[in-house]
Amino acid sequence: MNAFTPTPTPISTGPAAALRNVTKGFAGRPVLRGVDLSVEPGEFVALLGASGSGKTTILRMLLGLENPDQGQVDTAAERSTVFQEPRLVESMRVWRNVVIGLDRRAATRNQAVAALGVVGLGHAAGAWPRTLSGGEAQRVALARALVRRPRLLLLDEPFAALDALTRLKMQALVGELIGQYRPGVLLVTHDVEEAVLLADRVLVLVDGRIGCDEVVGIDRPRRVGGERFDSLREKLLGELGVVGAGLPVSP
Repeated sequence: MNAFTPTPTPISTGPAAALRNVTKGFAGRPVLRGVDLSVEPGEFVALLGASGSGKTTILRMLLGLENPDQGQVDTAAERSTVFQEPRLVESMRVWRNVVIGLDRRAATRNQAVAALGVVGLGHAAGAWPRTLSGGEAQRVALARALVRRPRLLLLDEPFAALDALTRLKMQALVGELIGQYRPGVLLVTHDVEEAVLLADRVLVLVDGRIGCDEVVGIDRPRRVGGERFDSLREKLLGELGVVGAGLPVSP
């Protein structure tokens, strides 16, 4: 039996993450102005916003790296993060990177190989990180996040540094795995199409506030394009201040 069989997140009382009337500023400049945000167990939420809009500040609060000036931040203790860069330890074999930080009883090669198998890299357990492609390294980072069986998974633009084809493959993989494991997910991204393709709900952060909260409501599996997809994409672009047909989808 696979040592890393997907286990759905159990129904719990309360969200996997929540910000309630949160304000935050830096050097006298307000960044967040009364933000309310929640991610329920098993829900995939995408957060869109221009550079400097406060997306990273929200993520850092959920990681416990920033405190709000006012308001309340609640998050599940069992949380994992996948960043834009894989952040693998070059001096450690791939399998050790996967289980780094786990309790010694759980940090076994068998556990790592099982998690790597889930992302299609079971054969690479003994490899060094420098021998991996960018997409492979990011899959290791995803295995490292999922092996903890988090109630909350934070994705910080995890595909931004990948080439277009690898990005599409990773989006499909993440969508499939999250459908199996059912953590609460918050994806921070600039990419409107990515948000509509993956999320159950899309939030737009503008001027320090959640200016738009849209349920996607498109059956899975999804593909880019189609009347409903295009309509929602254009609405979200409008919320971000990008208006007009034919404009790039990533503001």
